[in-house]
Amino acid sequence: MISQLQIDGNRFRDRHGRHIILRGVNLGGDSKVPYPNGGTHLPGDFSDHRTVSFVGRPFPLSEASEHFGRLRHWGFNCVRLLTTWEAVEHTGPGLYDAAYLDYFTQLCELAGKYGLYVIVDFHQDVWARMSGGDGAPGWTFEVVGLDFTRFARAGAAHVMQHAFDYGDPNPRQPSYPPMSWGINYRLPANAIMWTLFWAGNRLTPSFTIDGLNVQHYLQRHLLGAMTQIARRIRKLPNVLGFDTLNEPGVGWLEHRLTYRHVGPSAEDSAFARPGPALSPLDALAIANGIPTAVDWLRLNPEAFELQSEGERILNPEGIRIWRDEAECPFERAGAYIREAKQLRPLDDLFFKRRGAEDLSVTEHGFAPFFGAVARTIREFQPDWLVFAELDPYGATGRRAFPKSLPDGTVNACHWYDAVLLYARQFDGVRSFDWREKRYSDSLDELRARYVRELSDVAARGRNASRDLPVLIGEFGIPYDMNGAEAYRMWAAGRRDDGVWAPHTTALTLMYDALDELLLSSTQWNYCASNRNDERIGDGWNQEDLSIYSVDQRTHADDPDSGGRAVPGFCRPYVRCAQGALKRFAFNGATGICEVSIEVDANVAAATEIYLPRIHYPSGFKVETNEEAHMSTDSTGQVLHIAVKHSGLLQFRIVRRADQ
Repeated sequence: MISQLQIDGNRFRDRHGRHIILRGVNLGGDSKVPYPNGGTHLPGDFSDHRTVSFVGRPFPLSEASEHFGRLRHWGFNCVRLLTTWEAVEHTGPGLYDAAYLDYFTQLCELAGKYGLYVIVDFHQDVWARMSGGDGAPGWTFEVVGLDFTRFARAGAAHVMQHAFDYGDPNPRQPSYPPMSWGINYRLPANAIMWTLFWAGNRLTPSFTIDGLNVQHYLQRHLLGAMTQIARRIRKLPNVLGFDTLNEPGVGWLEHRLTYRHVGPSAEDSAFARPGPALSPLDALAIANGIPTAVDWLRLNPEAFELQSEGERILNPEGIRIWRDEAECPFERAGAYIREAKQLRPLDDLFFKRRGAEDLSVTEHGFAPFFGAVARTIREFQPDWLVFAELDPYGATGRRAFPKSLPDGTVNACHWYDAVLLYARQFDGVRSFDWREKRYSDSLDELRARYVRELSDVAARGRNASRDLPVLIGEFGIPYDMNGAEAYRMWAAGRRDDGVWAPHTTALTLMYDALDELLLSSTQWNYCASNRNDERIGDGWNQEDLSIYSVDQRTHADDPDSGGRAVPGFCRPYVRCAQGALKRFAFNGATGICEVSIEVDANVAAATEIYLPRIHYPSGFKVETNEEAHMSTDSTGQVLHIAVKHSGLLQFRIVRRADQ
């Protein structure tokens, strides 16, 4: 029976004391947008933002048994279940969508019936749909004085619904390149909101909404949305806890007002991103309706280096994005002054230092917010875990966790092969290492690189006094890689493994690395509405990372039908160890698993190993010198091994020859 997990050092343990590996998937990418017609492949202007509904994301309840059953069949034991602040509180401040809350509660309950733990993920990307991503309600712009209907014309946000020509049959358009949504981290709309969210009380102390400082107002409402969900699911034993906030932006904190980031520097060691090299002052000028010349950085896909395309003029029409009655809170607080058609900085360290104190996103932003999330959710369930995330680009993924953290905190940061994700190219052998500026020479070298990079993610939660348990909250691959070649092969009638060969290889290497490090993880993502269409994909900004697509679903009675590159992610793993798992390795070519467990005889429950039929079509056998009681479950895909004595248990699982 499924039960709440606890943390023991850097391990998860169940009520029996078994070491648990969480192997899950994010559910799902289309939960970022309203149901049924909120996908970014459809034109829209967000004018209905107060009346939308997210009931039906990630799928209608009538379809839940199909999808949860498929995930269980594939061996997953948890889901990182997406919701958004907008889904809960889109109508207006303090107005909650009761129908959605009921739906989400039922979804969590149904997941438990299929043996799936749930991590509630309050998702966001670049703040909100109106600023090019998802997450916050549209009214959050209004309450701080911004008019999101002006963002596109002002160049204040890069939004697919405004940049994409829906009348053009070409799914790839220069005006909206794949993965370009991330440039919004630099643009005014997103940066203004995150800066106020993390540091409004320090930077703009006189900016209040309904008697509260803007920072406290925004955070109180986000935490209020969490409260609504926490209250309803508090009695469900399969709910493990809440993610703090997906891939949070940091706005302009820790940067000088006039600093333009074009690459690693003494001021900012992070790698730059494609798009406009805006200083905070440049962005504030654009927000104020001042046409601004900025250097535009382009990614060279051959060397994966940024190169200048020269200057572009942003906001050439001079559109002010502040509402007519609103003034810029940073100007009012003394950051700059407007003089004719330019801004003059008054305090270049405005976002970097307050008085004698250096501003720290980590200590002044994340630390108190993590604590607030913990207090909010544990009012309803004291044992819930806090799956904490840092900004994904902070010093290019090297920002450490705060010094002080709530008990029961998990390092839930993300990891991707950045080149594979952005370039969407993989020949099945080599991948470009953007740190070393060279291609890997072999799959073994690429696997070793993945181990190093995942080790770096794990190390973010480690210091002299603690070693946080790790759940890699996101990783994955673009299924439209190599120019969507797999979709063309599928459309031509091919159904052999070669259709997904590069995808399977990439996933195999990633899971090999996770196994070597014994890390828990939730892959991005399972999208029930995914299509083999470069314009649609996961229904959000042309991303296409779903392990499932309805276009691959050819046999209703086959649970693997609909899967993409299934052998790459549907793999053996030890999901429960009778003691402490010390080593696990799987060779997909030979079918050999090698397992080492430090058995604790005081743990009465057996080790459980998932052994999928797709890798063991004729069954398996276990080779060990230890005396052990073995059995399989009703599916024939889960092996139970129990021993009576403490000590190191080592065994191999091998594939039986075809009968």
